[in-house]
Amino acid sequence: MEALSGDSSAVPAPSIRETVILPDQVLVFLKYPPSSRLFTKEDLLCVYLSANKSSSQSQRRLPPNHIDGKDVDDQIVRCPLIPRGYTVSLALKSGGYIHPGPTHKWDSLVYEALIDRDNTTVVFVKGLNLRPEKLSNASRFECVYGWDFRRPKFLLRSQVISMAQEIVRCKTPLSVLGAPQMVNSSIKASIRVKGRGTLHSIARPGLRSKPQPGPPERKPHEMCICTMLRNQARFLREWVMYHAQVGVQSWYIYDNNSDDDIEDVMESLVQAGFNISRHVWPWIKTQEAGFAHCALRARESCEWVGFIDVDEFFYSPLGLSLHDVISNQSGSGNNVAEIRTSCYSFGPSGLKHLPPQGVMVGYTCRLGAPERHKSIVKPEALNSTLINVVHHFHLSEGFRYVNADRGVLAINHYKYQVWEVFKEKFYRRVATYVADWQNEQNVGSKDRAPGLGTRAVEPPDWSSRFCEVTDTGLRNLVLQKFMDPLTNHLPWEELGRGYGN
Repeated sequence: MEALSGDSSAVPAPSIRETVILPDQVLVFLKYPPSSRLFTKEDLLCVYLSANKSSSQSQRRLPPNHIDGKDVDDQIVRCPLIPRGYTVSLALKSGGYIHPGPTHKWDSLVYEALIDRDNTTVVFVKGLNLRPEKLSNASRFECVYGWDFRRPKFLLRSQVISMAQEIVRCKTPLSVLGAPQMVNSSIKASIRVKGRGTLHSIARPGLRSKPQPGPPERKPHEMCICTMLRNQARFLREWVMYHAQVGVQSWYIYDNNSDDDIEDVMESLVQAGFNISRHVWPWIKTQEAGFAHCALRARESCEWVGFIDVDEFFYSPLGLSLHDVISNQSGSGNNVAEIRTSCYSFGPSGLKHLPPQGVMVGYTCRLGAPERHKSIVKPEALNSTLINVVHHFHLSEGFRYVNADRGVLAINHYKYQVWEVFKEKFYRRVATYVADWQNEQNVGSKDRAPGLGTRAVEPPDWSSRFCEVTDTGLRNLVLQKFMDPLTNHLPWEELGRGYGN
């Protein structure tokens, strides 16, 4: 620590807690001493050390891609992808070096864990390759807790209660539940595959709030939204401001490695009075797990949660608020805990550049039939396995779903936008069980754009595709209810630097 600063009287330096190698970058998790100043992107360099000490190219230095987090226990430095044969560490531009920490590959890793209010531990795992929407045989696995999984004699073991997709629910040992917070924050949870060994883990279980005794109180928010995004800052204002007017009260944003100005945009929305929070979720192709994690976080504050993307907008042709729709669909005594809403996909609508007034006004031509549905769910009614397929969750016994009538509620999905926006979908799909579009896998899937193949090459007729029905319903509503009659501007054009910038 003293070597980093070169001064034995200086404040102790941070250490690298863990390093995770993703397919396109490296995550370096920093741990700071209490009350330390957090480093910024301008303070640090990513250092790549060659295993071959005799090489003249034994060390390379590159600036970080991004730094996430404002917590002394878990700041994440995102470094460019590590060259083959090198290890990654960090250095201060002002001088000093932070030694490497344990390094893990992403394809087999326990990456998140939290202790639920029933004292079970919910563990999120990559690499088990379990089937979607199916319960797996829990007897093949075991939950383990400890500091060093290479020393089996010092591990606590517990029963796997359920296992599905990337989510494992474990019986938490009493000694973990009763440990002081300082000790508990350093204990990691992992999964042992019987006959194969224990998976690497960086997951330290955090505590969720416990239910209050007595009759259940009404939650602070009736309607919330959870989404996962990457580099969608330019669209966020329109999406949040519109949904606030139709009844959304709180937003949970799971940021999946954005490197745009998402933090600045969100701060401007918070300053404008919107209840919006950002949760750093760097784990790639884990949308189902992320939504399950979000459902657990939102459960204490939200009666209902909608799981939609930033290019999807709830729309009632009758002009109903989401409160009205929910009340009508889930009246007392009918055990409705999920409202499934059809998605109608809009095309570029003849445009070749981003519409200046936003997607709702700019895109007015869509496919005739809905492509799929998204759901509004009661998180209290979710099945304990947390199985979901992005579009809907499995519910606990005794609860049921209803399909919203298209004339009452639909989702306008601005899926096929102008090419400069749409081509970003080729970078990576966020869902676990959906093939990336650059892969030669499930090329005929409905998830893909018909006729595009696996390369992001703009078809000459792109601007006229996916146009079967002219639909100006939401456009007309937005212009009527949101436009300032003096300036002829919509509010998302005026907040910050203007729409799309």
